[in-house]
Amino acid sequence: MELCAPPVQPMMPRDGREVRLGQLWEERKDLTSLDMTYGPWGRTYAPDATAVYTFLRSKAHGASPGMTVVEPEHRIWSVKQGGEGPVEVVQSRILSALGYHQPPVYFMKWFTLRDGQGTHVEPGGRFRPTISVLRDLGDWSWQQNPFVGTKPYQGLLILLVMFGDADLKNSNNSLYEHVRPDGSSERWYAARDIGNALGDTGRLDSKKNDPSAFEREPFIGGVRDGFVEFLYRGWHQELFRRRMTPGDLKWAIDLVSRLSGAQWDEAFRAAGYDPLTATRFQVALKARIDQGRRIAEPGSGR
Repeated sequence: MELCAPPVQPMMPRDGREVRLGQLWEERKDLTSLDMTYGPWGRTYAPDATAVYTFLRSKAHGASPGMTVVEPEHRIWSVKQGGEGPVEVVQSRILSALGYHQPPVYFMKWFTLRDGQGTHVEPGGRFRPTISVLRDLGDWSWQQNPFVGTKPYQGLLILLVMFGDADLKNSNNSLYEHVRPDGSSERWYAARDIGNALGDTGRLDSKKNDPSAFEREPFIGGVRDGFVEFLYRGWHQELFRRRMTPGDLKWAIDLVSRLSGAQWDEAFRAAGYDPLTATRFQVALKARIDQGRRIAEPGSGR
């Protein structure tokens, strides 16, 4: 267990609100027909590539550069620049297609910014809008939440490790109040800031968005005493150690295997990847999926 990490156990919300599994994950019956370019939120919430965005403030936390800007229609955007931006968008597209709740995120390679230096072109990145139908209530804990031990919770962690997410901090999770069109609402548990991945999982100065590092990074060591051993080197290994069974691994691998090659291509294009880099990442991810299947189903022969 990590220093000062609480025990990993189910825990209901302190306010006594009703909890159902759909607040974390909902099965997608139409998975193969989903739009991976704009994601579940569609074009409606996408940034305008022709707009001039006005600088409000610099990003205060995290390793990646970024800022908060406002567009002429008065929508406020969180912009994450650097290597984490594309990773966050591609992971968000995959997770949302698989049934996990995600806020709207989009990638723009460049955008026009107005700040104290005038109006100029600025390197882009991940754009995430502040919208009235999604109210951020704060973070939620990986270690203690209502879903610990369920297949979707275990599967989400396995998928994040498959992507090499090295930053599983609770402060990166968001508890949202999602307001439906009829005015009713429900809470969503989302893994939100998921850009520190597709590299290695070292605890300090981990590489991200680096195909060579990702290709070298091991995924699974095998099964011991009935539990899958992930070769994960990041913080909070208590989330994985002696907790994931081959059945949990099979659930996650079966889920992600439902995506088509075209959907993977579309997700990487939506995040601004060039074809060569996207292919390298996809080949490495497919190798991890195949390894997971062999370990979860020893007689599969794949």
